[in-house]
Amino acid sequence: MKKIKIFDETVEINGEESLYEIIKRMFPDYKKYLGARVANEVKSLYYRPTEGAEIQLIDITDPDGYRIYSKTLSLVFIMATKELFPESNAKIEHALGSGLYATFDDQRPFTFDDLKIITSKMEEIIDSDYPIIRDDIDSNIAYSLFEKFGYQDKIKLFKSLGKDRIDIYNINGHIDTFHGYLAPTTGYANVFELKYYYPGVLIFYPNRSSDGKIPEVKELKKLAKVFEESSEWSEIMNLSDVGSLNEKILQGQAKEIIKISEAFHEKKIANLADVIVKDRDIHLILIAGPSSSGKTTFANRLMMQLKVNGKRPVMISVDDYFVNRVNTPLNEDGSYDYETIDAIDVKKLNEDLIDLLEGREVEIPSYNFFTGEREYRGNYLKVESTEPIILEGIHCLNPKLTSFIPNKNKYKIYISALTQLSIDSHNRIPTTDARFLRRMVRDSKFRGNPPEGTFAMWQSVRRGEEKYIFPFQEEADIMFDSALAYELAVLKKHALPMLQEIGKESPYYSEAKKLIRFLQYFIDIKDESPISVNSILREFIGEA
Repeated sequence: MKKIKIFDETVEINGEESLYEIIKRMFPDYKKYLGARVANEVKSLYYRPTEGAEIQLIDITDPDGYRIYSKTLSLVFIMATKELFPESNAKIEHALGSGLYATFDDQRPFTFDDLKIITSKMEEIIDSDYPIIRDDIDSNIAYSLFEKFGYQDKIKLFKSLGKDRIDIYNINGHIDTFHGYLAPTTGYANVFELKYYYPGVLIFYPNRSSDGKIPEVKELKKLAKVFEESSEWSEIMNLSDVGSLNEKILQGQAKEIIKISEAFHEKKIANLADVIVKDRDIHLILIAGPSSSGKTTFANRLMMQLKVNGKRPVMISVDDYFVNRVNTPLNEDGSYDYETIDAIDVKKLNEDLIDLLEGREVEIPSYNFFTGEREYRGNYLKVESTEPIILEGIHCLNPKLTSFIPNKNKYKIYISALTQLSIDSHNRIPTTDARFLRRMVRDSKFRGNPPEGTFAMWQSVRRGEEKYIFPFQEEADIMFDSALAYELAVLKKHALPMLQEIGKESPYYSEAKKLIRFLQYFIDIKDESPISVNSILREFIGEA
């Protein structure tokens, strides 16, 4: 007999039992637990604990539990479509709101009737409760299996990495690979809904705060469109997955990829400036987006393109209108809540904007983050009536921020790094992971904040985004995808040493390890010299 602790309760176990076997006899609702955390490391429920192990079980309310549920449901969906449509392969494209958007890789559209039979087949797979078995096999055997299932993207990826052995999942004869752990059986992903979203399908499931139910579905038409445009561009470049990127890097094409990616950004920004200049009603350009989207660099590049069009824009940061720290709202834990719009002196900002629009000179404040005071340092601005004002900040799409200004005088831009690449057709790259890596590298290099500091505040940043940014993204007149196809192959060499310094004693060890495994899919781009000085990526990695 061995003794372990589960939720601080001592439990005696027999021999080499797995956590799955242990909790199955301990908890009537055992299927709510999707994985476990042992010594700050995430484990599959097939993990066999050693004497004295302290186990924290995780459910869908935990970020890792949520990821396990999402991947397991993706697997069930892929299995169902493969059985029903063996000539096609389903592709998990990206997240869209609270769901996942999926297509077929051969351009076959999902029909309305397809959804009915796929739902039925998924329910059959879930009810069958097939074990999800992970195995480490010889790469040549894996390639033969991938060939059988038509997974050319997986062959390309693992061959580019020179892998001798590959972890695969076997589910009742269905073979697949996933980045990260899955639930022990298909029966765990038992709450879902498919929604017709031509030419693809949306897969909905509970989120971390929806109490096991599917949250309210909101259509994100503009966000879906920008994802579609980015995907089309990636297909043109033949860079839809990491295997394709790795192949091009190994073939010496990194410089060309960088130059084309940067040229594409420049063209989009130039076209955007042309649109703004043609509309004489536009006097206020509002730029918003989540953390590490590249808002500052984008705003500067847009300003330059407006100047090319003969304009003389001025730029203002919403951050300079923070209320004094003594008046800043507090979070529940007593810390300052800089994410809420109530941390901004909205009235003063609007008064200054009105004065500028009416041709009066205004002294713009600067917020001192060390003293927590708004200061006036002689920064006077005056704008001609035909010149635009660029306002940049996380709340810029919230109508409350610029409520004094008529909507016809505003042009609203939403910017985010939407990550055009997937690891392969079944493993998407979460946009939050890419943005986190950007921020971690920048914070460490230029803001004196070590990686654990970025981890510590990231959940607060994410909560602020969910509450104050994402609800307003569809208010934008246009969305700009700041992701660069090549950037993770560059960020890898900056981020990997930082992540590897985070030890097992750290509460962020499991997150760091997940990101380390993720970055190992990429071949490094060693030469950064082709990256232009005004690239959005330079905001995070600095100059060469």
